Formats: sequence, C-alpha cells, structure tokens
Amino acid sequence: MIAAGSHIVLVIKNSLREESFGLGLLVFGHGPGRIESCISAAKDGSLEYAAMTGDSRLPHSLSAAAGCSIPIPPFAFAHKTPYVKGVAPGSMSPSSPSPADRSGAQLYLTREQVRALACAAGFAEAGLVALPHANHQRDAQRFSEWVGAGRAGNMHYLERVGEDGRLLRSQVSVPFPWACSAVVCFANYNSAEPLSTAPAARGEGWIARYAWSSRVDASGARAASDYHKVLMKRLATLEAHLREQHGPFEARGYVDTGPVVERALATAAGLGWTGKNTCLIHPRLGSFGFLAVLLTSLPVKDEKSPAALVPDRCGSCRRCLDACPTGALIAPYQMDASLCISYLTIEHHGAIDASLMEGMGRQVFGCDICQDVCPWNRKAPIGADPDLEPRPELVNPSLDWLAALDEAQWEKLFNGSPVRRAGFQGLRRNVAAAMGNSGLARFAPSLLAWANAADHGLRTAAQWALARLEARPNPPSAP
Repeated sequence: MIAAGSHIVLVIKNSLREESFGLGLLVFGHGPGRIESCISAAKDGSLEYAAMTGDSRLPHSLSAAAGCSIPIPPFAFAHKTPYVKGVAPGSMSPSSPSPADRSGAQLYLTREQVRALACAAGFAEAGLVALPHANHQRDAQRFSEWVGAGRAGNMHYLERVGEDGRLLRSQVSVPFPWACSAVVCFANYNSAEPLSTAPAARGEGWIARYAWSSRVDASGARAASDYHKVLMKRLATLEAHLREQHGPFEARGYVDTGPVVERALATAAGLGWTGKNTCLIHPRLGSFGFLAVLLTSLPVKDEKSPAALVPDRCGSCRRCLDACPTGALIAPYQMDASLCISYLTIEHHGAIDASLMEGMGRQVFGCDICQDVCPWNRKAPIGADPDLEPRPELVNPSLDWLAALDEAQWEKLFNGSPVRRAGFQGLRRNVAAAMGNSGLARFAPSLLAWANAADHGLRTAAQWALARLEARPNPPSAP
C-alpha cells in the first residue's frame, strides 16, 4: 500500500541511457527519508498516463522495486508532453532523506565525489550545487527582466513558459520540480592558435574558437567533432558512475540545449564568476570553456553549506565593453543579444541591419573579441582535450575559400561541426558582410553574383558590401 500523504508524480523520464528514455512514475513517502514501494502504484500510474494522453497501450503488469521508477515505453514521447504538463503537485525528493537506502547505496552527493567522477569522465573541472540555490530568485528575476526587455532578439525559445506562466529557464524548478542538485562540468577548449584580435591577412575571416573542435577518427583522419555529442557522452559516463554508487535516481543532462541557464548554475556551483562580458570566468581556466549540466533528484550532503562562491575579480577593468564592435555589452554584466555578433552570425535568420554589418568586421561565425581581450584568458592554460582539438583550416579561413564552397562541399566540410547551425545561406551572408568590411575590390565578382540571390539575407548583405566597396576611394584588389 502507498502511505497516506505520498506523492504520485508522473514525469518525463529522460535518462542519459537510451534504454531508459520515456515516462516514469516515482512514489515518495513523507516519513524520515522513507521511499515507499512503487509496486501498488503501477496500475494508477498507467491509468493517469492514459487519461493525460488518450493512449491505453501501456501494459497492466507494470511493477518496480521500492524507490525505482516505473518505466513507460518510449512511444510516450509521441505525445510531445510538455515538461510539467500533468505533473502532480509536490516535490519528488524525500523531505528528510537518510544517508543510505536499504541496499546500502548512498543517497547523498558530495562535491569531492562529483568532481572526481567528472574529471575521470573527461571534464577539466566540475562543481555541485543544491537546488534551489541561494540566489535562484535573484537570477530568475534577472533572466525574466532580460527577456522582457527584448534582449533575446529572435531567440523565442527563451520565452517558453510553464503552465504557471513562469519562464521555463528562469528557475530549474519550473520544468524540473524534482531536481535537488546540479552537477556543472567545465570542458576547456582553449588553444595555442592566434586570437581574433591578433594581426591577420586582409581577406581572412574568423570562425569562433569553440567551433574549431575536432578529433582524429579511427582511420587516422581529423574530423569535426560536435561538442554537444562529445560532452553528452561524458555526462552519460558520469551518470552511470553515479548510478553505480547511488542506485536509481532521476536525471537530465544538457549541453546548450535544455531549459537551464548553465552560467548561473556554474556560478552557484563555485566554478567561477560572471564577468562583465557576461561569460563565466574560471579563476584558473578562464572563459574558453563549454558548460555541461547534469540535474539529479539526489540531495547534496551538507546542502545548508553551499559551495564557496568565487568572488567577482573583474575589478575596474572594462576591456570587453570597450572592445565590443557593435555595442552589445550595453553596461557591465549586461548584454543585448540582438546586437551581439555571435547572435547575428548564428542565431539571427534573414537580413542583418545595415547599421550592424560594419561592426561585424571579419567575423563569419560567432565572435571571440570580448574573451580575447580579457586578461584572465591570458593566464589560462591551453586545453589538451583530444576530442576538442582545433581544425587548422578553420583558423583565419580565407573568405575566397568559404565563398567558393557549394552546398555539397559545405555539408561535407562542416558535417558534425557547430558551424552548421548558421546554415549554408547564413554563412554566405556573413562572408558577404566580411568581404564588404575587407575593402578588397577582388571580392566584387562574388558579391555581384550574390546581389541577386533568392535568399533575402544573402542578397541584402551582398548589396551592402558592394556599396561599401564602391564607396572606398581606389579600393585595393589584393591583400
């Protein structure tokens, strides 16, 4: 029997292990750390699922051991149930968890433990924070105000809300009320290659450092590596090791793809501070790093003693604000994404405002300027990650080379690369703007060919670039 007062919670279950994708039912008691048996709840769980979705295909013989989830098959995802739709009120975590369950598995996470396991999985650093963290309301308010001010540009996915009307990304508890902890991991992609602010030949473009990632495949050839997939595999390894030590628990892993603000969680987990350029700055590793988050239903040991926060060490420095060519850093610690070169060259689709194209300079995918000028990155160690090594051909690439690519060649070159997010026409649009900013007349033939392109974004960029070249007195034809 399920004890009176227990919560029956139907949740979207998305473990990093493929075989456990689907929906699950967890039953928690209100006793001192007591997890009640799920077995007698199976029938009710299947009925609740059928009521929500109109699907009666679930087997009637669902059962599970105490404290485990009752799996619902992956076909449940065909209903595209929202994150919290149909979730019963209440937390999925026990109110007073005990140090160990009946099998002896530890229920608590410790910072030393998760850091060791994360580093063993291939991350450079990791932190742990109990949820909700001390500054969650402040961070939620800041995010809501930022979105409300229209500073997210056309990234409308950031405006998604839960059933209660709150922004999904404002607090972890909105989409994941069961989450008790967040493991935040840092992967270093810093390299010895030149900075975007270093002298470069005219006619060369710039692709953001993070998008250079590659690895050597089984044949010995270097191939693009998608950092999302690389880091998700490491999160899966981390989760598996945690399950070995803790038994079953609910988990979600994200690398730039989920309804979480990774930077805020990383700051709360003690990995660094948010710089004036709005990037997370690790005091030893700098800001050239990927963040990966694993949310779990496991509590944190000594959660009343939060992770030691790293103090803000930007001081009076304002190099990033002064260096931003488009004025996207509207104030210290504040960015208007709609003005940011990274947003314009990656997330923004269609035509770019003419007033912003000059400031884009030679950037054709992303931008590193505010990080390249940061003093903390001068001291940062070079990464030695075999799955995130730079591709030499993407460092200061020739605009001629990029412009000459047809779509099939583009697909082959950037298969598995973050650059694909810009799209073929989007990258050409960015190249056209960079050509106009180069001042080189030899780009005129390419721009003339694109000036009548069907794609509006490419066409307007090419026309702007041609006008810019023609306005220059005796523009040079060669570097």
